[in-house]
Amino acid sequence: MCVCPGPGRIAIPVRSSRLPLFSDAMPAPTQLFPLIRNCEIGRIYSTVCYCHHKHLCCLSPHLAHNHLRCASQKKLATLCSPKENFNQFIHAKSYVSTPQRFYLTPPQVNSILKANEYSFKVPEFDGKNVSSVLGFDSNQLPANAPIEDRRSAATCLQTRGMLLGVFDGHAGCACAQAVSERLFYYIAVSLLPHETLLEIENAVESGRALLPILQWHKHPNDYFSKEASKLYFNSLRTYWQELIDLNTGETTDVKEALINAFKRLDNDISLEAQVGDPNSFLNYLVLRVAFSGATACVAHVDGVDLHVANTGDSRAMLGVQEEDGSWSAVALSYDHNAQNEREIERVKLEHPKSEEKSVVKQDRLLGLLMPFRAFGDVKFKWSIELQKRVIESGPDQLNDNEYTKFIPPNYHTPPYLTAEPEVIHHKLRPQDKFLVLATDGLWETMHRQDVVRIVGEYLTGVHHQQPIAVGGYKVTLGQMHGLLTERRARISSVFEDQNAATHLIRHAVGNNEFGTVDHERLSKMLSLPEELARMYRDDITIIVVQFNSHVVGACQNEEF
Repeated sequence: MCVCPGPGRIAIPVRSSRLPLFSDAMPAPTQLFPLIRNCEIGRIYSTVCYCHHKHLCCLSPHLAHNHLRCASQKKLATLCSPKENFNQFIHAKSYVSTPQRFYLTPPQVNSILKANEYSFKVPEFDGKNVSSVLGFDSNQLPANAPIEDRRSAATCLQTRGMLLGVFDGHAGCACAQAVSERLFYYIAVSLLPHETLLEIENAVESGRALLPILQWHKHPNDYFSKEASKLYFNSLRTYWQELIDLNTGETTDVKEALINAFKRLDNDISLEAQVGDPNSFLNYLVLRVAFSGATACVAHVDGVDLHVANTGDSRAMLGVQEEDGSWSAVALSYDHNAQNEREIERVKLEHPKSEEKSVVKQDRLLGLLMPFRAFGDVKFKWSIELQKRVIESGPDQLNDNEYTKFIPPNYHTPPYLTAEPEVIHHKLRPQDKFLVLATDGLWETMHRQDVVRIVGEYLTGVHHQQPIAVGGYKVTLGQMHGLLTERRARISSVFEDQNAATHLIRHAVGNNEFGTVDHERLSKMLSLPEELARMYRDDITIIVVQFNSHVVGACQNEEF
């Protein structure tokens, strides 16, 4: 059974003798707590399919052999209850026999929030160019165990510019991990001039040291897969060899390079899974990467030229400071899901008229997948025959996994899914102060305008106070005084975070109904056990890129 908060990406129930724990009319989260009292959460969790609420059912290793079946949308809607039920949880006192209060202390909260934070300050002059990027802050807060989000940041060494990206995995973290390691290399190679590609190829042929292509900016937890490095290098080399052969002598267009890199990496992920590998570990790895999936939102910044390439439903939001000092949010990406009418039209036009009612159903691709663009997810790209051949010839772990053998309904004219990104180009202006790249775990909890305002006020230290909104609540004079006191305390402690992404996560997880950080709520949310955390929020990954307005202004004047 799939327990999934909010609008689920896909839900495929697990066949189990213990399913009667939940009845069709029993909303899962609100009924879990009496069972927690009896220490039964471990037993419950072993019977449910760990589900990424907008993507595929995420099969953790201990669930790999569970049997999966489809269920009707009506039944799933009954089982999947919204994250808003968290309010029922935090106010309920009857789910334990002896009510106990346990709150994390502020230092403990800070320790959790800052565990994955990373900051990088860009030298104003790197020996070649004056950078329009002052630096960036990034952070991650897991909900899944292990976290399925990834992040990457790197400086292009053989061309100009900086690359930053967030990657949201589903059905496991394998695809997101692979894309976070590999995509920037594909982009960098796509941007290289013909002469540099020849120089790199000649160095490989002669066994000489290669020119460094990227300088990575990584948190210690952001690892690379050493076992797959040779395989990944060989695929990348084949790509640059083809670019050498296809040389047109024209200057590479950034938008075209981004699109080509996304599509080529996705093609290589598919091909590696089809060919397999003699090494059993690598063979299983490439199959896990291909059968899981990931969305990606990547920014390339070069002077005043900002390109954002997006595949899926992570977002890029530009923070613009108006003349009066207030903040405006400008979207530089569009979600690729059923909320985007253009995406629905695109998908329908790519398939026969006879599939018009089935290709997008219940706001999902084939009634199952929420994002309409993603890396991996070969179950929505390969033919049925190819899927069967790869699974039958694959390792036992794959052949015994019911999810990999499951064929989506109304699967007639694949591929239904693409990794091709939508690229938006924006010329930076002095009023464009920062860019927020974030997975959907952030945007589900906060409106884009609030995100930009909070980051803008954090970076400048200037707070434009809005009238306190009580949202229809009846508030006494004493309660209003308390809210104003909280606001003043919040302003005085705003600089307790040294990282803009951390500050934003604090608000995303701890904001109360009045828009202020509530330590009690923050403590409770961070205290939730792994089995429950995913029911009320998603993994959150954020990169905040700060621009150098002086450099941007100077570059803008030079162009005129």
